[in-house]
Amino acid sequence: MPEGDVSMAEESNNGSGLDYIMSLEDVPSKLPPHLELFKTRVLCNNDAPVHTETIQYSGAYATLGVDNSVRLDNFCENFKVEVKRLTDSDMEFDLIGIDPAIANAFRRILISEVPTMAIERVYIANNTSVVQDEVLSHRLGLVPIRADPRLFEYPENAGDDKNEKNTIVFKLHARCRVGQPRITVKSDKLKWLPNGSELPCEDVRSNAGSKPKTFTSFTCSQDSLPEFSGNSISVTYPDIILAKLGPGQEIELEAHAVKGIGRTHAKWSPVATAWYRMLPEVVLLEDVVDEVADELKNKCPANVFDIEDFGKGNRRATVARPRDCTLCRECIRGGKEWEDRVSLRRVKHHCIFTIESTGALPPEVLFTEAVKILEDKCERVITELS
Repeated sequence: MPEGDVSMAEESNNGSGLDYIMSLEDVPSKLPPHLELFKTRVLCNNDAPVHTETIQYSGAYATLGVDNSVRLDNFCENFKVEVKRLTDSDMEFDLIGIDPAIANAFRRILISEVPTMAIERVYIANNTSVVQDEVLSHRLGLVPIRADPRLFEYPENAGDDKNEKNTIVFKLHARCRVGQPRITVKSDKLKWLPNGSELPCEDVRSNAGSKPKTFTSFTCSQDSLPEFSGNSISVTYPDIILAKLGPGQEIELEAHAVKGIGRTHAKWSPVATAWYRMLPEVVLLEDVVDEVADELKNKCPANVFDIEDFGKGNRRATVARPRDCTLCRECIRGGKEWEDRVSLRRVKHHCIFTIESTGALPPEVLFTEAVKILEDKCERVITELS
C-alpha cells in the first residue's frame, strides 16, 4: 500500500478521517454562493416564500466535500443570545445560531408547560349579583396571581390534603348597600388569607366548642414560612373588573389557587403570548435613485427605507431599518422591475423571540424555566435510549 494510503487509513482508524479529507487542498470548504443562500435564507418572493426548509442532515453536501454535520463545538461557537428589550412584563431577544425548530420548542413550552398558580376552586357563600356563579368562577380563574410557583407543590402530590404548600386562599366580600349607587368589584377585592380557609365545610359537623373544620388544613401560616417572607402573594393587576353590583346585591366567596400548567387549562399559561420570527433581511439588488427611490420609500408602510443624498442633487435609497420589515411585500409589488430591484429574505438561524408575561414571573425567568424543562426532556430521552 502506498505511503499516502497508509497514512489515510491510519487517520480513518483514529476516527479523524473526515478531518483528514477536509484538510486536503482540492476539497472545497465552503458552498457555492447560490447554495449558501438557499441554505441560510428564506427567499420571500411576490407569490410565496421558497427554500423554507432547514438542511440539517450531515450528508446533504457530501458530493461537494462540505461537512454539514451538527457539531457541539460549532454550535457553541456560533450560538448567541442578545437581549434587545427587557421590561417587567415583556422581553425581546435574538437567538442566533439556532434552528427554528428549537425556537418553536421554547415557544410551545412557554405556553403550555411552565407552571403557574391560578384559581381552581371557588366556594361561594353568597352571590346575589347578575353574574352567575359559573361565570364568576371562570373570571376569577383567569385573574393572574403574583406568586412564585417554584415555591409550591402540585396538588395531586398531596392527595386530598389542601395545605400551605399547595394552596393559596383568597377571600372576596363586596356589598352594595340599598340606596347607594352601583359599585364595580375589581380584583383588588381579593384578599390573601395566609392562615388558610375561613369557611366551614357544610358536610362536616364540628363538635361543640371545637374549631369548625374548613376547606383547607394549614399547619402554619404561609407568611411565617421563610420562602414566603420576601415573596408577597397578591393579584398581579388590581383593576380587573369581576362584576358590578346594584343596590342590595352582595358577593361573598373564597377562591383557592393551585399549581398547574397551560396544557391543562389556559388559565395556568404564564404568558399572554410567546412568539418568534426569523430576522428580516432586505437587499437592494441595484442602485435605486432619484424618483424611483422616493417611490420605494413611499411604498413601504414600515418605513424601512431612507433616502441618502450623495451630492449634486443625486439621491439614493438605502435600507435603514431592516429589522422593522414585516414582509408585507409592498416594495416588490408593481411588476417584475421591482422584484429585480429588491430582495426580501429571512435569516433561517437568527430568530427574534418575544415573551409577554402575565405577571406571575418575570419574562427572563420564564425563558430560563423553559430551558430547564427542555433540558429535562432531553435527559429523559437519553435515559430511555441508553
